Amino acid sequence: MFVPLHDKNPLKSIRFQYVTVSLIALNIVIFIAFHTGWFFEIDERLAAFTLIPSEFWTGGAPFTNYAAVPVGGVPVQERWTLVTYMFVHGNMWHLLGNMLFLWVFGDNVEDAVGHVRFLLFFLMCGVFAGLSHTFIMQSSEIPVIGASGGVAGVIAAYLMLHPKVKIWVLALWRIPLKISAAWVLGFWILLQVFSAVTSSGDGIAWWAHVGGLLAGAVLILFMRRPGVALFDQTPGGA
Repeated sequence: MFVPLHDKNPLKSIRFQYVTVSLIALNIVIFIAFHTGWFFEIDERLAAFTLIPSEFWTGGAPFTNYAAVPVGGVPVQERWTLVTYMFVHGNMWHLLGNMLFLWVFGDNVEDAVGHVRFLLFFLMCGVFAGLSHTFIMQSSEIPVIGASGGVAGVIAAYLMLHPKVKIWVLALWRIPLKISAAWVLGFWILLQVFSAVTSSGDGIAWWAHVGGLLAGAVLILFMRRPGVALFDQTPGGA
């Protein structure tokens, strides 16, 4: 298992990754709001914002139903849970893992597409990820939460843009290595696909990861700035 730490890939078209940082900050604020109990009671409020496949497809009308929530919860139309689920995380490690990947790889994808389009890119990847999982797992009652679908789209885009860039990672959670993005992200992508095909219900939305990957790979073809090349062969991503 590789944990990304840092890439040496300077920004070229933007001065700062405002959207990437804002998405990370928003996820952290929402996590604190729900999980500390300072603002909301997690059991009564959080369920309304999760994406539950069996409820999403109830009656064949996923875009008009309301999510089933506990007494005192907030009624949220199912259509909006395709977005809200991306900003809900189960625990600190879940949040940290997603935000670390977004921090390392999001800035260069934002650089390649621009601020506004990166926000749309991230949200569209997350929505398609949610749709992919709910379509394949229609009878599942396990809530889908987390930014993994959107992050998977960012990973696919980064790999298509900068496969040769060197990335510092922790291998097996403890061994620092500097290897190319093609190896790091290629291994991660293969793991997601393998897990989606072989998983027997471990509670992880593997098909959401796969859906996000597919969305990111397709969207970057059309959303990147004019002149931004795919599969850049220089180590610095120039």
